[in-house]
Amino acid sequence: MYCRRHGGSKIGLLLLYTYFIQKFAPYILINQRIYLLSMHNINALKELLSEPKEVMITTHHKPDADALGSSLGLAGYLKKKGHHVTVITPSDYPSFLNWMQGNDDVMVYSEKNDALVQRIINEAQVIFCLDFNNLSRINEMGEYIRQAPGTKVLIDHHLQPEDFADLDFANTDAAATAEIVYDLIKAMGDGDMIDAGIGESLYAGIMTDTGSFRHPSTSKNVHLIIADLLNIGVRTSDIHRLIYDSSSELRLRFLGYALKDKLVVLREYNTAYISITADELKKYDSKTGDTEGLVNYALSIEGIVFAALIIDRREAVKMSFRSVGAFSANEFAREHFNGGGHKNAAGGMSLDSLEATVAKFESLLPAYKEKLQQATTR
Repeated sequence: MYCRRHGGSKIGLLLLYTYFIQKFAPYILINQRIYLLSMHNINALKELLSEPKEVMITTHHKPDADALGSSLGLAGYLKKKGHHVTVITPSDYPSFLNWMQGNDDVMVYSEKNDALVQRIINEAQVIFCLDFNNLSRINEMGEYIRQAPGTKVLIDHHLQPEDFADLDFANTDAAATAEIVYDLIKAMGDGDMIDAGIGESLYAGIMTDTGSFRHPSTSKNVHLIIADLLNIGVRTSDIHRLIYDSSSELRLRFLGYALKDKLVVLREYNTAYISITADELKKYDSKTGDTEGLVNYALSIEGIVFAALIIDRREAVKMSFRSVGAFSANEFAREHFNGGGHKNAAGGMSLDSLEATVAKFESLLPAYKEKLQQATTR
């Protein structure tokens, strides 16, 4: 428009540049990762949230720090914007996350409140789905959301998302969903609304999903975000203590038992795994979150490139996979155990017995022997 009006002159180009900066400056961030998200979707979301709405936020079964932190961080921001926000989790979550701002208002789905949850979902004008990429990850709530009339917004960083959302902010390069939420708030031009309470929830998600900033996903953008969060007063050392230094005596004894008696190391395949029975969970009075991070101990053994945690949860055998280097835990989980996730961190499940699941896991390793031997921990 400007170039034609000014005959393609340098003045016309300057005016075009000025127009672009004035129009899109609120969306231009320190980094370029946000450009992986559609500018059209950012504008559409900004329009969607331009006036107060009934908003519902949910995340995956057994939420971890990124799931809950991104949800409560987003909720805090949307409440500041004047929206009525309800956060519903499909299950309980670890008590070491209860300190987050907004935690007291979280609704945990159960059979007892099923009718209320359905009503909230059906009446929500906007439904945010955070840190999961398939509606099966939220159990009964999945079909409720699939059929709901509200606008569905996906914010996630896992591979191969299901196509169910109206607006999609999936970024598999992001270290955490909390990172995407931070970038999205900035892209909406509302970075000044991120206060210490919101920032602490987002920090918890980024810190845990990067393994305290040691995973390869820890990018320049992550460090820039953390620097910004420090500037607004986020208590980083306190958050680390609240999450990692809140174990019960029984949990530590369970950890010792699992490492001493249940750890299996298969050097031929550079693989290690831990299997836990339902009775063992009961013996140590295992609570939600008590097995979190256990698989990483198996992966921490020198020379191990692939690790698994296999747990009998009675209703199903749940599995956590971790890998380093080129070996894809995600592909292994998707192909053999109805799972998926990230390249080096994935989950899966089995409806077989624990013994049969462990036997299947071991039987699959010979086919991957060459890849496992070629993978490197460096």
